[in-house]
Amino acid sequence: MPVIALSEAELASHPAFEGHEEVVRIEDEAAGLAGYIAIHDTTLGPSLGGCRVWRYADEGAALEDVLRLSRGMTYKNALAGLNLGGGKAVIILAPGAPKTPALFEAFGAAIEELAGRYITAEDVGTSPADMADVARATKHVRGTPASGVADPSPYTALGVFHGILAAVEYRFGSSSLEGIRVAVQGLGHVGWRVAEKLHEAGADLLVSDIDAKTLARAEEAWGALAVPVTEIHAAPVDLFAPCALGAGLNRTTIPQIRAAIVAGAANNQLAEADDATRLRERGILYAPDYAINAGGVVALALAGAGRSQTEMRDKVEAIGSTLASIFARAAEERTTTAAIADQLAEERLTAVKRRSQAA
Repeated sequence: MPVIALSEAELASHPAFEGHEEVVRIEDEAAGLAGYIAIHDTTLGPSLGGCRVWRYADEGAALEDVLRLSRGMTYKNALAGLNLGGGKAVIILAPGAPKTPALFEAFGAAIEELAGRYITAEDVGTSPADMADVARATKHVRGTPASGVADPSPYTALGVFHGILAAVEYRFGSSSLEGIRVAVQGLGHVGWRVAEKLHEAGADLLVSDIDAKTLARAEEAWGALAVPVTEIHAAPVDLFAPCALGAGLNRTTIPQIRAAIVAGAANNQLAEADDATRLRERGILYAPDYAINAGGVVALALAGAGRSQTEMRDKVEAIGSTLASIFARAAEERTTTAAIADQLAEERLTAVKRRSQAA
């Protein structure tokens, strides 16, 4: 099973390359496997990050995604206090091609060649059943029944919910969601659960999704108002929760946002670093994506270490406290919440590197 390393010379000019330790192309023509694994940083331990399966427009789009996502995992794991580095995998699904057990077993074989430097898990387009197929070829996988947490999405949603509570309290002075209008973009595994928790807490929901049947379920279950995918970010609400794919916060959409808060589960929400400044200049409180959506990886990490369900929930719910600290420090230092989240993650990485050098 070929694992082809990309050289630093090949990657150096790529705008999403940020000193990644290792990037490999994975392929197995017989199994229909093509994609990338990117290991960004292993200062804190082996890299952990999910596998995304998507029908990418081309190889370039897949490579950009894996580079951005893996960097985000380094910061997510560092900020969450985990002894894990950041990595990610993407599988390019050809038009009309199905996901098969053979595809994921071949992916597992590629992971095995990396000798433990990368641990995979679920992400967009994958499921616990897929991870079970991966586990036939490697032990470096989470999100299977044997790993203690078969589906991390409930924990991701739990963390996002507590992050939303912290953001609402910081902005409005109360964590009550009664009557708060929330626009949820994307009702996948995590987005649906986030919306469900918001409804149970008394929020009024506006929702969007590419699947009409899912929207109909949301309307029936919660009395939610369905909004077109292209308009949900601009809805007149108190809080906008992006729970779909990344780069949705950009120079085009940010001027159209009418919410006072942006807090959701999507990865890589900012199309570029300056978008955090654009949000701040508009007075919009932004919950940095890798801070608020870390619940799933926290649960996977703690389950792998044999920790209890209670310990996992407590650690995930603490995401709210982490965000409250980020909001306060950003206000004090007159900078963006994204910059503060990066600083906190980098402070931990730097401290560990210094201890390692001193030893």
